Amino acid sequence: MKNTKPHRIRVVTLGCSKNTVDSEVLLGHLCSNNMRVMTDESPGKADTAVINTCGFIGDAREESIDTILHYIRLKQEGKLKRVFVMGCLSERYKPSLISEIPEVDEYFGVNDLAGVIRALGAEYRETLVGERYLTTPSHYAYLKIAEGCDRRCSFCAIPGIRGKHVSRPIEQIVKEAEMLAGHGVKELLLISQDLTFYGTDIYGKTMLTGLVRQLSDLNRFDWIRLHYTFPSGFPADLLDLMRERDNICNYIDIPLQHISDSVLKSMRRGINGAETRALIAGMRERLPQAAIRTAFIVGYPGETEADFNELKQFVVETQFDRMGVFTYSHEEDTHAFSLKDDIPEGVKQARAAELMAVQQQISAKLNTAKTGNIYKVLVDRKEGNYYISRSEFDSPEVDNEVLIPDGEILQIGEFYSTLITSADDFDLYGEIVRNP
Repeated sequence: MKNTKPHRIRVVTLGCSKNTVDSEVLLGHLCSNNMRVMTDESPGKADTAVINTCGFIGDAREESIDTILHYIRLKQEGKLKRVFVMGCLSERYKPSLISEIPEVDEYFGVNDLAGVIRALGAEYRETLVGERYLTTPSHYAYLKIAEGCDRRCSFCAIPGIRGKHVSRPIEQIVKEAEMLAGHGVKELLLISQDLTFYGTDIYGKTMLTGLVRQLSDLNRFDWIRLHYTFPSGFPADLLDLMRERDNICNYIDIPLQHISDSVLKSMRRGINGAETRALIAGMRERLPQAAIRTAFIVGYPGETEADFNELKQFVVETQFDRMGVFTYSHEEDTHAFSLKDDIPEGVKQARAAELMAVQQQISAKLNTAKTGNIYKVLVDRKEGNYYISRSEFDSPEVDNEVLIPDGEILQIGEFYSTLITSADDFDLYGEIVRNP
């Protein structure tokens, strides 16, 4: 008798939340073709692996190559039939990858979703715009509102990988949001390489505030969260909308990268130190309750000890709620690649550690100040003896969490009023407050 067991396809996602969305779109198309799909953590063996890679900086490339080699070994051991590679790494380095890892059956770039689907034996359908197979917990989802980037930051290879900024029409985004709400999503996280630039290519002006207003008007989500706003040209009216609407999180994600004028100029950020300080002060004045998340790069070419000390002092003075620090990665096909990578790796690492030590003290102080307050939290999962939850001031996987002892049964994906009883450097502890 002929074996009719369906072909099993495992999609492995590496890198950022934008890659997560790309993988979910791929999985959605495969499911619509009645194919059996598996995600990173699905149990069991697959017949084909599709690896959605990241190629942004050195550490990400290393993880992507290690993952490819792992699945190649499974193929060589007869545990897998085919290995496909897609995403940023293959977009950026396809010729080299074909030469160095020829065991991969086929490589696809970031904009060749249709090619991947057809290679897997499925039909690509334009009518499936917005349909996705969610790999996040069912109560939150990412929504990509644009692709690519028109900025020319000196250190960033994304424009060369992802292409120019292309906004999605508002009506298309709203339709996808409604689909996500229909799947039970309660927290919508808007993402793109640059939210601030949204709409300029198709509407002739930034339309981020207008888009967020329409999504808020749907009244289908408890929380709408914004990721990756650019400081230059940040729309001030967005802050007013956030203040007016309860379903828009008081959360501003705005990677600043540096504060030194000379470094910012070389980075081609389109903003100087004084303008950056004024921008953050304006945010704090118009929306004082908001949590501000930022990120900085240390060890950029030519960064002096004085530049770094200015950055450190800026962090001390500003007291960011959330902060990430990255060491500079010397990336080919960027403007900064023409500069001498003159900061030793050990110095880069030491500066990153020093800046994060400062932030750890700030975070501990800000968290301690929350003790005794009551917050609305969303329960993400259960680990050990705690339910792991978040307030509106924290995004999944990257920010602080609120740990609630499992003394009573809570529902994953539900909201609870929680009294903060204690705090440590990066997490809060609380107990559920029941209405009398």
